[in-house]
Amino acid sequence: ARPSAFNTVRYSEKLLERAGISVETLDLSEALGWVRRMEDDDPRVSAKLEAINSYTNVQAIPLKSLMKMAKLGVAIDRWKEQKELSATAIQCWTALEEFYGVVPCTLMSMMSESLLPSACETDVAGLVGMLVLQSAAGKPAALLDWNNNYGSDPEKGVVFHCSNLPKSFFSDQRMDYQDIIAGTVGKENTFGTIVGKIAPGPFTYCRISTDDLKGRITSYVGEGEFTNDPIESFGGYGVIRIPSFQQLLHYICQNGLEHHVAATRATVAEGINDALGTYMGWEVYHHRASGQEGAKHF
Repeated sequence: ARPSAFNTVRYSEKLLERAGISVETLDLSEALGWVRRMEDDDPRVSAKLEAINSYTNVQAIPLKSLMKMAKLGVAIDRWKEQKELSATAIQCWTALEEFYGVVPCTLMSMMSESLLPSACETDVAGLVGMLVLQSAAGKPAALLDWNNNYGSDPEKGVVFHCSNLPKSFFSDQRMDYQDIIAGTVGKENTFGTIVGKIAPGPFTYCRISTDDLKGRITSYVGEGEFTNDPIESFGGYGVIRIPSFQQLLHYICQNGLEHHVAATRATVAEGINDALGTYMGWEVYHHRASGQEGAKHF
């Protein structure tokens, strides 16, 4: 289910179905039911635990939490295999933390790094954007928050998530706890995030939205760069520079679009603009620098 506070991740399953995208659902209670039947020495659990330990630095994480992650990972793998899924969107807070005692972020990061993208907060439309970027670039995609300005430069901003970013996005990363949720459910119930600063380099961003009132799928796409500007935060974070960034933000706000955006570490906006507009028939705003007219497909 959608976390109750996240109205911005609402979407139309019917519009996606019309576009050839099927959505399969799994209640958290089913996944946790499978988990409770698993023994610690189950070979699948042992293999998943080893994969987690190999993926990131877990030195500061209790074994109890790592075991919970491993079992949850096996349950998610079972569902993916049964339904032959290409991607997942998970209710990552706060039910899992309160009633199971772990965050799924590392598992989601591992899936995205393996080109099986996984989106936060059941953002299915955002997940479609991740799939679009991954298909165009052949590289992992992440889901980020448009967070806030950076200093006084109008073309720079801060992007952030708690995080489940693929590890290839980072300069350096490690496993830690979820700083936001820890304030309500306790640090001991929130281990499993992947934290660090995003490495500098070019990227393409994309957002897919379903417009129920007009019966259409809309999107925007563009390119920018992750910079090496200094910043301190928790979670996964970085500074971005996008030409005519304020114009893009105005477009997002004026059209009531979501706070999430998908990103990949490649420059593939032109191809995505063509694919979504010409071949899928979706509305696309292709953001470009001032002086270069932003293209819009209808």
